Amino acid sequence: MYGYSWMQWLFLFFFYSFFGWCFESTYVSLKERKLVNRGFIRGPFLPLYGTGALMMLIVSMPFQDSLVLTYLAGCVGATVLEYVTGVAMESLFKVRYWDYSNQKFNFQGQICLSSTLAWGGLTILMTHVVHRLVEALMEALPYSVLEAVTMLTLVYFTADFAISFKAALDLRDVLVKMEQARQELERVQRRLDVILALAGEERENRREERAQRRTEFVENVKEDMMQRREELAAGIESRFERLRTAMVNSDLYLEKRQEIQELREKFKTQMQRRTDVSYVQDAIRRGILRGNPTMVSRKFTEALEELKRSAAAYGKKNEDEK
Repeated sequence: MYGYSWMQWLFLFFFYSFFGWCFESTYVSLKERKLVNRGFIRGPFLPLYGTGALMMLIVSMPFQDSLVLTYLAGCVGATVLEYVTGVAMESLFKVRYWDYSNQKFNFQGQICLSSTLAWGGLTILMTHVVHRLVEALMEALPYSVLEAVTMLTLVYFTADFAISFKAALDLRDVLVKMEQARQELERVQRRLDVILALAGEERENRREERAQRRTEFVENVKEDMMQRREELAAGIESRFERLRTAMVNSDLYLEKRQEIQELREKFKTQMQRRTDVSYVQDAIRRGILRGNPTMVSRKFTEALEELKRSAAAYGKKNEDEK
C-alpha cells in the first residue's frame, strides 16, 4: 500500500502529467511531421495522464499480488475515467479532444475496446515497473526540495489551467456564434427563394438547387469551409439582384419591400458576425486548435474545421515570415 503524503501525491500528479505530455507530444509530432504542443493547457502537462496514473495506482492497491486482478482493475478504472472526462469536456466545450468513432467496439466515440485493453496493460507496466523507478527518484529527493518544486509547479499549473480553461470557453462561444450565423444565412436564403417563387421564379428549380447543395455539403464537409461560406453569400447576393430585376415597380415589391430590406440587413449583420469570429486571434485558442489536430465536434463540424484552417494558416504565415 502507498503511504504517501498529499504533497507526494501532488508531486506524482505533476510528474506523470509531464511524462504524458512528453510521450504524446513526441508521438503526435512524429505523426504530423511537425512540432505539436499537445494538450488542453499550454504548459508541458497533460492532466489526464497525471490523473490516470494516480487512478491506476489507487485502483491496483488491493490487487498488487495478482497481475490478473491488477489488469482488470486498470481496464475498468481507466476506462471509466476516460469516459467521464470525455463526456464532461464535450458537454462543457462542445468538442471532443479525442474520438474513437472509427474504432471497432467503441461506445459513443468516447471509449473503445482496444483502448480499454491497452489501459489494463499499462496499469501493470505502471505499477510493477515505471512507478517503482519514479518512487525511488521521489524518495531520493530531500523533502524540502520536493515541496518547493511541487508548490512552484502548482502555482504555474493553476495559472496556466485557468487561462486555458477561459480560452476553451471562448473557443466554444466562437463555434456557437459561427453556427448561428450560418443557420441565419440559410434562413435568409430560403426566405428569398420563397419571395422569388412568388415573383415568378421556378420553385422546383430552387428546390433542386437546395437539394444539390445539401448533397455537396455532406460529401465535401471537410474540404473547403470558407469557400462554401463565400458561395452561400454569393448565392444570397444573386437572389437580391434577381429580386431587384424581377420585382421593380411591381405590387409584390411594394408588399415585400420591408421584408426584403430586413433580410438584407440580417445578411449584412451575419456576414460581419462571421468575419469577426472566423479567425481566432487569441494565441491560446490557436494553440488549442493546433495542439489537438484530432479534435472533432458533432454539432459544430463546419465551424470547427474552418477555425482549424484559420489557425493552421496563421501558423504557416508566421513560419513564412520567420
